[in-house]
Amino acid sequence: MSKIKSFRGQIADRALETIALHTNDGSTGYRIVKFLLFPAGATSAFNYESFVSIFKIPQTDTPPADATPDFADQTLLACGYYTQSASGSANPEDMNIIFDNEIFNQDITLSHSNSDGASAINYYIELEQIKLDLNENTVATLKDIRNIKSQ
Repeated sequence: MSKIKSFRGQIADRALETIALHTNDGSTGYRIVKFLLFPAGATSAFNYESFVSIFKIPQTDTPPADATPDFADQTLLACGYYTQSASGSANPEDMNIIFDNEIFNQDITLSHSNSDGASAINYYIELEQIKLDLNENTVATLKDIRNIKSQ
């Protein structure tokens, strides 16, 4: 039976946040099983258009205000797009979440951009914790190293 670890928090607009998952020997792997977004301010005058990405390698560039997903990016593990309109009866909230089934054993980085340029968003992530044998550990680690060097 695998163990589920959950992480929740709030990420500011145009911010990066790292979730530490690495171990000394790399024998613990993870796979995303749930990823949700929730507005940080739910008032009738609030508009949201938030885009959150999860990467399997460290990110160094601040996300642009008009960030868009690039599914060709082999370091992208997940992305979520949350919209909410101040006129909720005509334009209700909507959330689209996509995540990869890939196993990773290093830290992950969240990136957030909101079209209004100021609003934070709450996130909730569940990761399945997986014990890796030596071969799986090596493959996961080498893929991450290759991706870091190709950036």
